[in-house]
Amino acid sequence: MGNQGEKITRRTASLVLLGIAGLPLFGQKKPAKEPAPGTDPSEKDNTEKHRPDSFTVYSEAPRLFLRPARLKLLRRERERQSLRWEQFDGLWTGNAPFTEVGWTAALRYQVAQDEAAGKKAVAWAAGPGTDIRQIALVADWCAPLFSGTDQARIFAKLQRALTGPAAKNLGEARNKVFAAIVLSEKEPELAEKQLAAVFDGFWTNNFIASLQNAKARVPNADASAMLELMHAFRDNVGFDLRDTFPRWFKEYPLIHLMAHYPPPFPAAENEYRIPADVEIDKRGPDLNKAVFSRAAELAMVAYDANAPETQLLQGFLMNDRFVMRGTAGIAHEFMWANPYQPGLSYYHVPLAQHDSIGGQLFVRSAWEDDASWIGFFEGQLQLFSDGSVTRLDPKLSHEPMDIEEATIFFGRDAKQFRIPARKTEEALDDVFIVGLEPRRSYHVEVDGQEMVEELADPGGIIFLPGLPSGAGVRLGLRS
Repeated sequence: MGNQGEKITRRTASLVLLGIAGLPLFGQKKPAKEPAPGTDPSEKDNTEKHRPDSFTVYSEAPRLFLRPARLKLLRRERERQSLRWEQFDGLWTGNAPFTEVGWTAALRYQVAQDEAAGKKAVAWAAGPGTDIRQIALVADWCAPLFSGTDQARIFAKLQRALTGPAAKNLGEARNKVFAAIVLSEKEPELAEKQLAAVFDGFWTNNFIASLQNAKARVPNADASAMLELMHAFRDNVGFDLRDTFPRWFKEYPLIHLMAHYPPPFPAAENEYRIPADVEIDKRGPDLNKAVFSRAAELAMVAYDANAPETQLLQGFLMNDRFVMRGTAGIAHEFMWANPYQPGLSYYHVPLAQHDSIGGQLFVRSAWEDDASWIGFFEGQLQLFSDGSVTRLDPKLSHEPMDIEEATIFFGRDAKQFRIPARKTEEALDDVFIVGLEPRRSYHVEVDGQEMVEELADPGGIIFLPGLPSGAGVRLGLRS
């Protein structure tokens, strides 16, 4: 795999991945008794069994992100004059207009012991600042610089956020957790109560329940708030939020990786990978979403650098073309990136990723920038080819889509298919049937095989791995 430009077929990828424990291999049959998507009782039991014993915050400041090992790494990056530090420092000393000035200034204070930057952060948080995430980071990182009424003003903003309406999304939940952690020393009972409320009320009963029932997905950009919340909880409460839904969190990194259009977007400061977006045809590439998508990926690797999935993600990230060099992204880039962390080539990732829990599918023909790509997410089917995105209705009849890695059939009204003929070395094909009735059972009969019953996932997708090339497939709704 030394030459990343070499084409990797799904069979080659499967052979390579035999050496990477725990990754799903396309072309292999599913276990006969695999639980129906989103219906495994053990998944719901996790949210009942896995709950922190206590919501008491025992950590010492700085409590948010800058735990001792991370802060030591960042200060060494400054000493080494690394690529990311030089870019961060150059923009700061050049008085560039940072998008998030509060936490950017606070980060510089912690890494470079730059009191002028710290005082700027405090003035912003005590004065015009309204972004609770940034205000909490400033309060946590710059407390030694508080003077006069700074603490009273800043803590008042955090208290209002903490005792306000219940969190309705990941960003609001993250902000409440940050505020509770920062106030935990001054008001420990309030902090514990609010941390428990976020865990029980939002995380368990809202977010995880919605994932289990396929009523919610985490778009790439939204994952940044999710990862920040996870870091804060583990660092301060000692609890890994992945334990509430292990299967989803294990699969998410590669689903996230595949949920990008193939060609990079050439912005003035750097190239961006553009995440899958239901509004791409209306608004075009959204660079703000691209920034937070990459920030989430960097934070994901920092959260668990040893998992095979995040090692592949690290390989996806460590390309200098995509280092965020602008004022919107450099603080995130510098904060989370670890260029010394080894990664695996993302060319090892199978080019078809099926999210059976959420009813999503992402397939690309190759890892080259000019590859074709298909994404089925949030009920929308998109085809990217020849530089443009086409939106298709998965419930209408279409010709099968064969983009080499897999073949996609549209099965709501059709009853018979024929799998494309392949070369001898690719005598098997991975087949996805989309546009079916969600969570309905179908009879599937393949030439030369016994009829089997398959359950469509919450998005109306059936995955049939490793079918014989050229075989006929008959599909019928189970009565």
